Amino acid sequence: MIKKFSILAILLLMFTAVASAGRVTSHHGKVADGYNFWLVEPEDSMEAKPVFIFLHGASLCGNDLNKVRRYGTLDAVEKGRELDAYVIAPQNPGGAWSPRKVMNVLKWVEDYYNVDYDRIYVLGMSLGGYGAIDFAATYPDDVAAAMAFCGGGSVKDLSGLNDVPLWIVHGTADRAVSVSQSDKVVEAMKNANASTPRLIYDRIPGMNHSQPARLFYLAETYDWLLSHSLKDNKRPVAEGFNITNDLMRTAYSGLRTGSRSAAKSSASSQKKVAQQRNSEKYKQRSAKATASKSASSRKRNS
Repeated sequence: MIKKFSILAILLLMFTAVASAGRVTSHHGKVADGYNFWLVEPEDSMEAKPVFIFLHGASLCGNDLNKVRRYGTLDAVEKGRELDAYVIAPQNPGGAWSPRKVMNVLKWVEDYYNVDYDRIYVLGMSLGGYGAIDFAATYPDDVAAAMAFCGGGSVKDLSGLNDVPLWIVHGTADRAVSVSQSDKVVEAMKNANASTPRLIYDRIPGMNHSQPARLFYLAETYDWLLSHSLKDNKRPVAEGFNITNDLMRTAYSGLRTGSRSAAKSSASSQKKVAQQRNSEKYKQRSAKATASKSASSRKRNS
């Protein structure tokens, strides 16, 4: 009896993983002047849904898109973190993240999927932390909120960050990227506006370079981001949660660990997506998204 129960439990777990994986597709060479990327779709995409853009660190750079699944928001979703949103996880082949290329990927997703233009979020770690800062600084009118872990800033003008609810996390024991890099970002923001009205800066004593990765797996991270919208009056920053050792230890609680049945960019999955796009349901959804985009008062920066 126990053996049968165990087998059923394993089968149920496998079914759940496959069901979750069915929402993930890879995209190669789809975006001119962009990046290859993974896209996670919400279960119900008939209504406009938020978008999380996850920017990885230097260790995941390259041309093997599967590397992007090693940690971060995409990995959290594949392990069972429920997000009623789209997740864009591009791969940087090398060098600094280009805000323009990230925006081109976002625009492509907006053209084909029903996204909520008022709830676009970006988060990243290490090199991806730089990328999140640079993207938010370049497109402050498009980013509802941003989080940057153990990174810094590369673009010359960081003043736009004062218009974005932004949470920076960096440990003082980080030997890979010095906390001084985040200090410089905050200093640049203060030079533009001494009050830095929308900034939360957690400069955490003793935290190393790898520990902030746990934040990608916490529901609180996404709840904080989702509490912001471009429609918010004066776009105030929401109160953050306390990043304690006890909380960080719970990051993987309730999530699947070990081997996972992740999404593969197989011919059959790509064919299924193509068939969906030719269906009446998709045409209706695309028309709705186009109408919503036309009605939006916001303009994309080029």
